[in-house]
Amino acid sequence: MPTAREALLDAAYSALSRQPWTSVRMVDVAARAGVSRQTLYNEFGSKDGLARSVIRRAADGYLAGVDRTLGADRRQGDGPAQLARWTVRAAGANMLVKALLTGVWEDRALDAGALATGRRSVPALPTPGELLSLVRDRAVAALAGGSPPHGPAKLELRCEIALRLAVSYALVPADPATGRAPGDRVAQCEEPDNWRPITPMTTREIDTSLSVETTSSRKTMP
Repeated sequence: MPTAREALLDAAYSALSRQPWTSVRMVDVAARAGVSRQTLYNEFGSKDGLARSVIRRAADGYLAGVDRTLGADRRQGDGPAQLARWTVRAAGANMLVKALLTGVWEDRALDAGALATGRRSVPALPTPGELLSLVRDRAVAALAGGSPPHGPAKLELRCEIALRLAVSYALVPADPATGRAPGDRVAQCEEPDNWRPITPMTTREIDTSLSVETTSSRKTMP
C-alpha cells in the first residue's frame, strides 16, 4: 500500500496530466490522495515543493531505469543502444522525463530552472545537459568494466551519441504507422506494417551510427 507521500505524488502527477499546473489545487490533490491538506503541506511545504518532488521522482525513476538497463548482464557492445532505447521509452511514458531530457516544458510553471531552489530536503533539479552528463558517466562506469576494445574515451563518445540520438527521437518521434517523423514526405521506402519505435531495426541504425570513427579530439558532442 502506498505511503501518504507516494499517494500525494501520484495524485499530483495525475492532475498535471489533465490540466496546467497553475490550475491544480492543493486541496484537490490532497482529496485525491485521501489525506488532509495539512498533511500535504507538512510533506512538501508548498505547491512549488510538491512540484519539485514530482519532477525529482520522475528523474529518479529514469535514472533507476538507466541502472537496470546497464546491469551486469548487459554486454558492452550493445550497452549504448540499450541506453538509447530505454531513454526513448522513458521519455514517451512520462512527460516530466521528456521535459527534463529536452528542456521543453509545456507548462512553464513547472520549468525545472524556475524550481531549482527550494527546500533542502529536495535535491536541485538537473538541467538537460547535467542529466545527460550524469547518465553518460553512469553508463561509462557500468560498461567500462568489460574492457571496451576502443578504450574509455571511445565508450564515452558512444554513450553520448546514443543519448543525443535518443533525445532527438524524443523531441521528434516517428509516426508509428509509417516509421517516419512528422512532416517527412519521403515515401519511396515504407517500413514494415509491424514497425514500432525503437525496434531491432532502429537499434541496428543506432549501432551503425555509434560505430563510425571520429577524428575529433573532443570527448563530448557540441
